[in-house]
Formats: sequence, structure tokens, C-alpha cells
Amino acid sequence: MNVHHLELFYYVARHGGIMPAVRNIPYGIQQPAVSAQVAQLEEFLGVTLFQRRPFALTPAGEKLYDFCAPFFTNLEKIATELQGGQARHFRLGASTIVLRDHLPRLLQGVKKKFPGVKVSLRDGYAAGLMEWLAKDEVDMVITLMEQEAPAGFQSQLLLELPMVLLVPKTSKLKSAQELWQRDKISEPLICLTAPEPLARLFQARLAELGTEWFPAIEASSTDMIETYVAGGLGIGVSVQVPSRSLPDNVRALALKDFPTARIGALWRGKSTPLLTAFLELARQRAGELK
Repeated sequence: MNVHHLELFYYVARHGGIMPAVRNIPYGIQQPAVSAQVAQLEEFLGVTLFQRRPFALTPAGEKLYDFCAPFFTNLEKIATELQGGQARHFRLGASTIVLRDHLPRLLQGVKKKFPGVKVSLRDGYAAGLMEWLAKDEVDMVITLMEQEAPAGFQSQLLLELPMVLLVPKTSKLKSAQELWQRDKISEPLICLTAPEPLARLFQARLAELGTEWFPAIEASSTDMIETYVAGGLGIGVSVQVPSRSLPDNVRALALKDFPTARIGALWRGKSTPLLTAFLELARQRAGELK
């Protein structure tokens, strides 16, 4: 049995399909190559290992995955042990804003403590980041978090940011309270997707106020929300980030008595020296923003 084919099958089985596997295999390989080599493995064994659509392992695939998973899953662990307990690879997930505006500084500090460390970065929004963490596809995420970390996760609160409404500068609104006093809000609402903590917090507070205002546009980032508000497409829900400027034609209205957005770091399992270094530098960076 070709061991490389077995490795590719392991990633396909672990991540639930060929395309998710391609995104997580730690070296460059294209989807056609993975498909062809897994097909060669099936041809050699004379069995089908998984159904393609929808993805599901066959009994033979489950048996083979149970056999090979312990070996491939523990490769990084044994490499760390052989390297004297110092991990050389760190996988971080965060929003685009965090990766773009704040991570370069963190990386400079980490590389001073761990010369030669390899860092893999993945950008996403909260629901996706937490799914990657649960699947062990990243070592730590920095994201909007709930009041308490889910079971099995550890967390560190880094920053609490006030929620705001973003309106075009031409808007006649002077406060958010003017909206809650209306019978019906006619302006389109622009916010993050429904599973995101910020969207849920906003809608929960609206319900307490007895106000209905549902999204007309769901965006994947607060950057996108700012862009759409600047384009005159509606009113956006965002957070006030210290030292961050809004577009010239956008202004913020305070959302008084609304909950704050909690930005935190989350991880699973025991902390490593590398994770601890990232966490400490993230706390320092958050302190600079307060």
C-alpha cells in the first residue's frame, strides 16, 4: 500500500471531503492530484473508501481510517518531542482585521522568542473559526466570543468593545434611540451573519427593547459593513475599535445599554510555550488598544 496515498486518504476522511482536505494538507497539492491518488488507493484495495456526494466513509473506509489515524494524528506530537518539546509550527485563526492590523506586531515578538518558527494563518468569522478549532485545524483563534467558552475549550478575554451603529454622514439621525422610538425602521440593516455573536447580541437587545429590525444585508466582516454603509446601502452594526478611523463619509452612533463585544483567544488542550507566547503578546497588544 502506497503510504502517501494513505496519508491523502487520512486528510480526506478527517476533514470530510477532498476540497476540505486540500485546504488542510500541510504542503501544496491540488484537488485533481488528491482525487487521482485516492482513487489509486481504492483500486489497489479493490474497495470504495467513501461516498463522494454527500461525503460519508464506507465501512471499509472507517476501518482504514481507524487504523491510520493514530499514526498521522501523532506525527506533530512526536516531532515536537524529538525537537526537545519546542513546537516549531503554530496555526492561528482570526478575523481579517486582526490578521491585517495586529498580527504583524505579534509575529515579530514571537519570532524573537522562537527563531525559525513556522506560522500558518487562516482568516474567518467566529462560527468558522470555532469549527476549525474543534477539528484541531488551528491551535488558537482570536475572535468574538460568548460569555463563557464552550465545554472543552479554554479562553482568555483580551478586549471588550462597545457596539455602535454606522450611518452615512449625510444621515439626519443624531442617536440610535431615535430608531427605537419609531413604529417601523425603514433603513436597511447591515450586519454580520446570523450565527455571529455580534449579530446575536444585537438582535437579543432589540427584542428586549420590543423593536424588530432584521438584516437586509449580511456581511462576513466589519470591514465589509463599513464599505456598504459608505456606499449608502443602509445602517451597519459594528464595534468601536480604539485608534481605528472610519471611512470619511461614515460616522458612528453609540449603542447605549447594549452589551459589549468580547474579543478573546480560545484554544484546546494543554498550553504550549509557543501558545503561551502568542497569548501574552496578544494581551499586551489588547492593552495598547484600551
